[in-house]
Amino acid sequence: MNTEYAVGLDIGGTHITAAIIDIVAMKMIDFSLHKESFDSNLPVAEVMTIWEKAIRTSIENSKVEKTTGLAVCMPGPFDYTAGVCWIKGQSKYEHFYGLNVRDLFQNKLNLSADFPILFENDAVCFGKGEVFRDSDNLSKKVMAITLGTGLGACFIDKGESISIGDLVPKDGEIYDLPYKEGIAEDYVSARGLIASYFALSGKKLNNGLELFNLAKAEDQIAMKVFEEMGEDLAAIVIPWLENFSADSFIIGGKIANASEFFLPVFIKKIKEAGSNVTVSVSTDNEIAALLGATSLLYTA
Repeated sequence: MNTEYAVGLDIGGTHITAAIIDIVAMKMIDFSLHKESFDSNLPVAEVMTIWEKAIRTSIENSKVEKTTGLAVCMPGPFDYTAGVCWIKGQSKYEHFYGLNVRDLFQNKLNLSADFPILFENDAVCFGKGEVFRDSDNLSKKVMAITLGTGLGACFIDKGESISIGDLVPKDGEIYDLPYKEGIAEDYVSARGLIASYFALSGKKLNNGLELFNLAKAEDQIAMKVFEEMGEDLAAIVIPWLENFSADSFIIGGKIANASEFFLPVFIKKIKEAGSNVTVSVSTDNEIAALLGATSLLYTA
């Protein structure tokens, strides 16, 4: 495939980021990065209009005349081969359940049936992108997670994503691992943070950014909530860091921006558990995700 430029999309629960990627050089085209924030529980037609705007704006700003592929980071559960969304009960994309998102893109963008539209888990895209950005990781076992509206994870061994086998959890996912009174994502996610703050303060916040701003203002309850999330995250990932024999653990996603409030206790807990894994926070996880997504087209 003589693909030179591709559209990379990072789609989350509250945003879409688009950029044009030179997939031979594996670099983003200047000025092409464009982001739109939105409510993913809007009707499908409204969401698709927002997605189309992000894509067309990115292409226009890049001055690239022809793109020959579309690579999409999507949260799960999602059939990444067929392009079908199976997200349900996660406070996002409720109207997309059972729909073929590849068909939605083809129709909205008037693309031919043979135009490559590939999908991958957002956490896998992030992890692969981080590996591409640091060639040292190509020889390592890397566990990467994304912290945002959900809890994403991927396990990468020498550049290859591992999602089956005894070394990783089912499908390489940790969001649905049993934890405390529910599953991991109930505690380590934006909604988990908001629920925890409400339980301690009686005050309801609208989003994770409000909690972050409270912590920055030295609100003691907000800071405690982030610390508890750090403890929960450690408890959830320690068994899999050990099982996978991970060399490196990389944290991305919007909540990674608040790492100053949860990372110290997280590192303390994993060291107490005897882990020597190298822990890092992505400096630009959106770009990493876009590079990881478009790498699918390079190898397709």
